Amino acid sequence: MCTFGLPKTFKLVRSPISKLRILQISSAQSLGGGERHLADLANGLARRGHDVYVALRPNSPLIQELAALANENITTLPLRNSLDAISAQDLARLVRRNKIQIVHAHMARDYPLAAYAARANAASKLIITRHVLFPLGRLHRITLSRAARVIAVSNAVASRLKADAIVPAEKISVVLNGIDTARFSEARAEFNRQQFLGSWKLPEESLLVGTVGELTPLKGQEEILRAASQLLKQLPPTHFIIAGVDHSREKQHRTRLEQMIKELNLTTQVSLVGWLDDLAELYCALDVFVSASHTESFGLAIAEAMASGTAVVATETEGASELIKTDKTGLLVPMGSVDKLAESILLLLTDKEERVRLGGAAQQAAAANFSLERMIAETEAIYRAELQEV
Repeated sequence: MCTFGLPKTFKLVRSPISKLRILQISSAQSLGGGERHLADLANGLARRGHDVYVALRPNSPLIQELAALANENITTLPLRNSLDAISAQDLARLVRRNKIQIVHAHMARDYPLAAYAARANAASKLIITRHVLFPLGRLHRITLSRAARVIAVSNAVASRLKADAIVPAEKISVVLNGIDTARFSEARAEFNRQQFLGSWKLPEESLLVGTVGELTPLKGQEEILRAASQLLKQLPPTHFIIAGVDHSREKQHRTRLEQMIKELNLTTQVSLVGWLDDLAELYCALDVFVSASHTESFGLAIAEAMASGTAVVATETEGASELIKTDKTGLLVPMGSVDKLAESILLLLTDKEERVRLGGAAQQAAAANFSLERMIAETEAIYRAELQEV
């Protein structure tokens, strides 16, 4: 269980603020792990009775994900980049008009705009969540100096923030990403494998290996295809499912994967699919979930697969190493090692008892550590602590 630390200078008053007025900001144009985090957090806080507002770009995919928010609490602004002065001023007016107490930004390009909006309203506190491991620039040293707290979604992200020395260490708190573990557990209980295989027109004896994530070289789908080429020589009934969307302008990543599938003669044994509405069903269908990422700040898809009770093979990224205890809740392999990746997948496909053991242990670990309610409660506690500072 991940906890956050409150600076010693904080003094909590006895009667907490009951209802908070919170603004979440995101200029994201696609739906990834950070956006899923924001939607779950906003919906969860609204269901707890808080007044939650969200500022997004027009046509943001997040609009459809905010079921618990009133339509009038969702505002669209250009949010073009970190120097969009007009959007910054509009945010400041939004904060003032709705008496916002917490201004919470989730993307680096939004940090300066959120900082301006909070600075223009003395009663507001700026909270930043850092979802990725990439270093921040010099501009953010100034921006984040205004932040009351910087939340890292994993210990790996917190360590990177501390190493970069962009913000004082005492301002950094870790709140592990959360997922709806009950939803994935229920999906496992209701799953019908025969029906799934029929809908995908796959033989009943098929063994399924899959991955979920944006189509990009950093997610390692090319390594998965090379591992598939090796593994299928020994275990022909195996079928690979690669789910994800290519957000690049020219869709060159998907094109490259399609070419590799043909070159490696995998056309009948690999399904390259786009976005799937029911990822829980896919996780349950897989005998082995694979993450071959080159970098992972947390690994939301890994956590979801674990919550589904599916055995996981993952590369030793910072995030995966934090989620998985090798040989206990999954298997970790060196990044970039196609041979080790293929070897570990084969090991689990040929040993049902081992993959069931690892899947069960992973599901228990996910329920204990990655619950959505825990994430929302810890974030809310940070909000309250900052507002009660005297």
